[in-house]
Amino acid sequence: MNSPFTVPVSPNAEEFLAVLRREAEPPRVHGIEIYLDQEVEAEIADHFSLVEDLDRGDPYFKQKRHIAVQRFLGYDYVLAGVKGLELPLETHSAADENEEGLGRVGGRQYVEEGRGQIATWEEFERFPWPQPEQADLRELEWYEKNLPDDMCVLGGLAGHVAEELSFLMGYETLCVTLYDDPALVAAIRDRVVALHRRNFELLLQFPRVRAVWGTDDMGFRTGTLLSPEHLREYVLPAHREFARMAHSAGRLYLLHSCGNLGLIMEDIIDSVKADAKHSFEDTIEDVADAKERWGDRISFLGGIDVDFLCRSSASEVRERTRRTLDRCGTRGYCLGTGNSVANYVPIPNYLAMLDEGRLWGR
Repeated sequence: MNSPFTVPVSPNAEEFLAVLRREAEPPRVHGIEIYLDQEVEAEIADHFSLVEDLDRGDPYFKQKRHIAVQRFLGYDYVLAGVKGLELPLETHSAADENEEGLGRVGGRQYVEEGRGQIATWEEFERFPWPQPEQADLRELEWYEKNLPDDMCVLGGLAGHVAEELSFLMGYETLCVTLYDDPALVAAIRDRVVALHRRNFELLLQFPRVRAVWGTDDMGFRTGTLLSPEHLREYVLPAHREFARMAHSAGRLYLLHSCGNLGLIMEDIIDSVKADAKHSFEDTIEDVADAKERWGDRISFLGGIDVDFLCRSSASEVRERTRRTLDRCGTRGYCLGTGNSVANYVPIPNYLAMLDEGRLWGR
């Protein structure tokens, strides 16, 4: 196997968790991603011959591949979650083709922005809400028994309160209904929160789950998608509850949320009490600026802008990675993309970012 990495590293889950807790400055950079698109994971596994010894007919082939790829890339964890509690959303498909040749079969899915599936009380009552007994824990149970001892599980992705309000109602309908019938918004919110509460309860039953990842996009380039007051009333109390559940179980609560959250960042730190914040875009805020402002109170994750990764050369990616690490260090910061490793991100650039992280400080 021809490795793209200059320096070998081994997983160290305890050191990784200490970074998230801002307890110490470790001897090496630790990385994190909310996910790699499956097309990217499969391409890396095949290109670097990581799964030649695995049986593709094995019912847990994907989990075994996930472990192999995560270890190869230098990560200290796998991402796993509860299945079966997903909302039955009506979606549309758009063709997914890209220059990397890793387009998604069946295209990418999106929901209506105008009117969703629930705009009236009658539609709310008729909606086929998932039932708690539908939860499928087989993936988590498998990792509990088979994950290498030097790795941990990040449990997720769950907690999509603002997102699922928008998905179910349609963003435009949600905005109008917040004023015309706020009780309907609250009723939908309560059903959504109950599902995610159950999701987190199940995740926290597994000792190998050492942190849970709440994901809930609440902003866009210049502000929040709902007013800060509405977020404080309808959304942030749920994340405060999820974080309290995690902390009571001795776990960490990570929050992924896209957009400009400057107006609610103090809430995320002091009210929600999230342990780390993820998702950054250069058009909003450089992760290093955020860390310099709030880094003594919360950890920061990722921040190497996805658009930058797509448009830049490998040498530019390396320089940007060094510059970010010079400012962020390794206490309370994990290296990664600004959002995720989408299937249109050039894999050589992604690997260059990781390799430069391994070289930093040596």
